[in-house]
Amino acid sequence: MSDAVSGQSSAPASDDLRLRRVVAFFEALTADSVHDMHAVYAGEAFFKDPFNEVRGIAAIRAIFLHMYTQVDAPRFVVTTSMANGDEAFITWNFLFRMKRFSRAEQCIRGASHLKFDGAGLVNFHRDYWDAAEELYEKLPVLGALMRFLKRLARS
Repeated sequence: MSDAVSGQSSAPASDDLRLRRVVAFFEALTADSVHDMHAVYAGEAFFKDPFNEVRGIAAIRAIFLHMYTQVDAPRFVVTTSMANGDEAFITWNFLFRMKRFSRAEQCIRGASHLKFDGAGLVNFHRDYWDAAEELYEKLPVLGALMRFLKRLARS
């Protein structure tokens, strides 16, 4: 089992304190610590992923709180992190167990582009991951359809 799947972070230590703070926040994230987002996010931060596009800590917090109602034992393992000026990029594994369908641990692999403001807080967070491959294909009925469509597209 690789470090990323076992839950051990293999991300290299960054010299950027802002990035280290974000990585530590997400790797230790709990339903309670979601309320501490102000420690890493600017008040009017922008957040976008395949399902959401919001602005402001309250809206971002709501997305992550919703995650805890949708899946069991969610956690992030950052596998790569790098910073350049006021921008950063991390790759991560999101590990969780579905509340229905399968109790096996699932893994979504993704990446985040982050931008920091003058105070060192995240004011831009864009997640990139393939919802079809990483999520829909793992669902019983929809998964079969997605895999069939993928085979059609290849031929």
